[in-house]
Parts: sequence; structure tokens; C-alpha cells
Amino acid sequence: MTGALTGFAVVGVAILTGYVIGRIGLLGENGGAVLGRLSFFVLNPFLMFVVLSDADVAMLFSSLLPASAAAAAVIFVVYGLIAKLAWRRKWGDTVMGALSAGQVNGNNVGLPISTYLLGNAAYSAPIILMQQIALTPITLAVLDAISSGETRWWRAIARVFRNPMVIGSLLGLAVALTGIEVPPIVHEPISLVANAAVPVILISFGMSLHGQRVLTAKGTRRDALLATALKIVGMPIAAYLLGRFAFGLDGHALYVVVVLAALPTAQNVFNYAQRYGVGYVLSRDTVFLTTLGCVPVLFAAALLLGS
Repeated sequence: MTGALTGFAVVGVAILTGYVIGRIGLLGENGGAVLGRLSFFVLNPFLMFVVLSDADVAMLFSSLLPASAAAAAVIFVVYGLIAKLAWRRKWGDTVMGALSAGQVNGNNVGLPISTYLLGNAAYSAPIILMQQIALTPITLAVLDAISSGETRWWRAIARVFRNPMVIGSLLGLAVALTGIEVPPIVHEPISLVANAAVPVILISFGMSLHGQRVLTAKGTRRDALLATALKIVGMPIAAYLLGRFAFGLDGHALYVVVVLAALPTAQNVFNYAQRYGVGYVLSRDTVFLTTLGCVPVLFAAALLLGS
């Protein structure tokens, strides 16, 4: 339990710092947006390279990967059907809502929680791989197409592979698969920049909370509540059922899959909302609610499944 609290303390202090910065106006009116662009185009690509290049290949492609992917897919479909068919939401809002409901915080929260609660930071690597190599290119292609009005899907996909985050992820995966040893003179400077990504994203998110009240914006309240419920309740249940009965997981492996599914919504979703100007309030509220709401869920998973 102490390990889980430590992980959340790391995240909480950074968010609180951002809130204070926003409250006193230290970085001006556009400070949050500037930090968001810095994270998206510079810091996150370096972080993805470091995390994936240092990951154990056997862990990356372990049985945890398909179980986690299947749980996320179920949540994406459930949210998408409700938002699009029942509520008639626009495609951009539907995509951001689905991401808010099913994309977990494998980096900012996942790494410390994997370290302190599961005992190994590498457990979050399959989630990071799935999201950055598979989910991120698809997501950015869709958002690029929506924001630019591009209807030719192949051009939208081609543009994605010029995105720095995708390039960093692919390069990191290539290093892991080939076993190339990055010399310290290259790895250390890259790691230095990468280490700034998590605190900057969290500070940017904290700044966005100043002057805002969660679930007060008209037209997004039920979307955020649905995404939150699916993220911190529906996804862990789906991960347990799929992991145990579809993939035959048990013991510690099942515990890991459930804990990873219970992680809060990724701050990257909020970062995407900043970048593309869609689903901003929805993603912000869901990140906030799931970051708080997942704490008792993680404790329950530790009590029920943890050895």
C-alpha cells in the first residue's frame, strides 16, 4: 500500500505545482498551451524512445499485451456505441471520449505504480508499446483528418509517421528488437530530456485546473462521467474477465493486467486535446476524475488479487 501511495504522491505533487503556477499566473495566459506543445513535439518523443529502447523484449510481447489490448478494445467499442449512436456526438468528441475511457496512463502513473505496487517498472512497457505503436498512429491519423478536413485516409496515415511521438516510439522499439546498445554519450543526453516529459505534462495539466470546476461545462458532463465509469470500473472488470477466461491468466499475471487496466486516463489524451482543439473539457475532467477515482480501485485490486 505504501508503494501505491508513493506513486500517487509523485503525480499529485506535480499536478499541485502546476495548479499553483496557474493560480499565480507565473507563465502568463498561454503558459499551459506552450508547455503542451513542448511536451507533444519534443519531450514525449524522447520519453517514448527511452522507455521502449530500454524495455525487455520478452516483457514487451508477453501475454499481458493481448489481454490488455482486448480490455481496451472492449471499452473503446462500448463508449463509441453510446456516444455516437445514442448521444449523436461528433466524431472528434467520440474519439476523445473513447480515448479518455480506454487509454491508460502507462507513463506518468503506470511507471511509478508498476515500480511500487507491482514490483517492476517493466510491467507497464507492454501498455506503452500497444498505445504508442498501434493506438497513437491510428488516433493521430483520425485527429489529423478531422482537424485538417483530409478525407483521403492514406494521406492522414502518412502524415502520422512524420509525427515526432510516433518516430520516437518506432526508433525505441527498433533499438529494443535489434539489441543495439546505445552508447552513453547518446543515451544520457536523450534521457535527460526525456526525464522532463512527465513533470512538464503533469504541471501543464495542473495549470489547466485553475479557474475551472470539474463537470460544470454544459454538454460534456455525462460524457465525462461515462468515460470515468468505464475507465476505473468497466476496464478493470473487462481485464479480469478476459485475462482469466479468454487468455488463461492467473496469479500475479492476472493481478498485473487488472492493475494496469485500473490506471487513470493518460495525460497524453489531454495533450492531444490541447494540440487538436477537440474534447478539451471532456479529457481534462476525465483525467482529473480517474486520477482520483482509481486510487480505491487499485487498493481493492491489491487486496483481492495481490500476493
